[in-house]
Amino acid sequence: QLPRSVAAGAVLVQRQPLFGGFGRRRSGPRSHFTMCDRVPEPFNSRRELRMRRPDDWHHHLRDGPDVLRDTVRAAARAFSRAIIMPNLVPPVTTVAAAGEYRERIEAALAASGGAPGSFTPLMTLYLTDTTTVAAVEAAAASGFIKAFKLYPAGATTNSDSGVTDYAKIEPALRAMAAHGLVLCVHGEVTDPAVDVFDRERVFVRTRLPQLISMAPGLKIVLEHLSTKEAVESVLHGGPNLAGTITPQHL
Repeated sequence: QLPRSVAAGAVLVQRQPLFGGFGRRRSGPRSHFTMCDRVPEPFNSRRELRMRRPDDWHHHLRDGPDVLRDTVRAAARAFSRAIIMPNLVPPVTTVAAAGEYRERIEAALAASGGAPGSFTPLMTLYLTDTTTVAAVEAAAASGFIKAFKLYPAGATTNSDSGVTDYAKIEPALRAMAAHGLVLCVHGEVTDPAVDVFDRERVFVRTRLPQLISMAPGLKIVLEHLSTKEAVESVLHGGPNLAGTITPQHL
């Protein structure tokens, strides 16, 4: 049973846990969900998954004091943690920029009356053609950067600084795999010859296998799945591939 508030967020589809702290059961007052043997009607499965305090695995808080006051308050009302997308203007490409953004989020939480620690932003960095191995190492050492986000240049909002040449990011991808950082992927090709409704399907068929082969062992989350092909690729893609489903992208 999912609370109504979870409809505003992203559900993580996965075979194995990619982000730390996500498992079958968490004990204590901050438990996110529990597994129950008794299942009320009309459920036909043998177990019920009850999410007490869900996480949102794909969240855009945007920026600015007025905006953050509203978005952080809304996020904290429904979720315990959220993966925060980095496509601001300018994009969040460094540990320092992510730390400053996190401070603004925490300040907005306090300003909205939220208790310290009641909402945890899990920060990400924006991947570019020029992201270095050193930048990946710094992200891993920070302790609060959980992932990098790959936007194909020109594919979506504030993606002009995104990736244009996949060969250029291979060293960074290998460093992410070595340090256990997750790659979150906006899975869409930008070829104008491809119909907008087919861009995810083509990405899954062409670019996703390329990313997997570039850095074996890299944990990849295919974001906001909206096609059957993308869902099937996650379900059959092995333990290092997951996906998010977000209602606003369907």
